[in-house]
Amino acid sequence: MTARDVVFPPHRRALYERNRYSPAIRSNGFLFVSGQVGSRENGSPEPDLEQQVRLAFDHLNATLAAAGCTFEDVIDVTVFMVDPASNFERIWRVVPDYWGQAPHPTLTAVGVTWLYGFQFEIKVIAKLPEAAGQS
Repeated sequence: MTARDVVFPPHRRALYERNRYSPAIRSNGFLFVSGQVGSRENGSPEPDLEQQVRLAFDHLNATLAAAGCTFEDVIDVTVFMVDPASNFERIWRVVPDYWGQAPHPTLTAVGVTWLYGFQFEIKVIAKLPEAAGQS
């Protein structure tokens, strides 16, 4: 097996090393990004739901940028929400600020009962810019 080509966003390496996972891995022209949550600098959840969603997108965008990508390179999104019946509308008010223009990436939304104290998590697959000309 070849070594994983790990991408670390600025100022978050200790968090990933403490929790023993890679924030993102480049492979075969794609970037696979681990779930991003709205954590504060110390790793604790931001209590305000809408701000938590904004922080999750900020962390996602920092990870994408570390690999030379933007959200425009994202082709597949999976979001996890605790209590989506109550939280979906509040979460989706924030999403357009980060989502960009159509055509939008594919989306799978999953309702969950637990996210380690968080209410929202987003993971994506993006096409790396150097691979963008390949289909």
